[in-house]
Amino acid sequence: MSKWSRNRQPPVGYEYIQPVMDALADELREKMNEPHEGKRQCESLWPIHQISWQRSRYVYDMYYMYKRISREIYDYCVKMKLVDANLIAKWKKPGYERLCSTYAINSKNYNYGTVSICRVPRHQLSEDQVIQEKHSGCRGCASGPGGYSNIFGNKYGQYLARIQIAREEQAMNKSEKKEIWASPEEDVLDEKIGKREGTKRDLQDGEDIKTLKRARVNEDLITETQKEEQEEDESDEDEIEKQDERSDEEITSKADGDDAQQEQSDCEN
Repeated sequence: MSKWSRNRQPPVGYEYIQPVMDALADELREKMNEPHEGKRQCESLWPIHQISWQRSRYVYDMYYMYKRISREIYDYCVKMKLVDANLIAKWKKPGYERLCSTYAINSKNYNYGTVSICRVPRHQLSEDQVIQEKHSGCRGCASGPGGYSNIFGNKYGQYLARIQIAREEQAMNKSEKKEIWASPEEDVLDEKIGKREGTKRDLQDGEDIKTLKRARVNEDLITETQKEEQEEDESDEDEIEKQDERSDEEITSKADGDDAQQEQSDCEN
């Protein structure tokens, strides 16, 4: 029998994330009891899936991104099925950082062995094309430029860990009780931060290439400068040699003239 089955009490430090986890549990319970009149059958399940995604994302970010909770707390959330362990495993892989669900990438769930349309990179779709995955309401969770940071387009797509950390760092109104979700102003700021973090990965390779090109250009400039300096040194050496030759010729000519005058003087005597 595992220690989790013997003792269901959360580990020390769980109280740090407990307010958010409790709020999400209450929200999930409320949405499950909400009437579904006027909604499509699949649409009525969207909030349930989205809240589950947000809860998993919150724990994932707190552990892997911000290091604010221990491994023991993370394992507790997995054991108690508070998070989707399979989805978190996919988030660790390149290209799946914003994946909405494992259902969306299972080719058995779609015609012709494909995956959900929400996995198509945003820059490959037309600008005015609006998509929404049938089972989760995802607007697009593919990595790459132009993708959405908030994949659901509502408060359930917000990154609660990032919002909480930003509030702690800013230390704004510590005594004031706030909603766990972002205000409209905070949501806009969070969207901008998410886009910047997403484009950092996309532009890193490009920056590396630019740096390499600049290094090569600098090497070419250095080589060209060294070549010019070498040519100047060789030119100076040639000029010095010519001057030495002219000096030798003048000395020789002067010596010959002196000898001629001496011979003439001897003859006259």
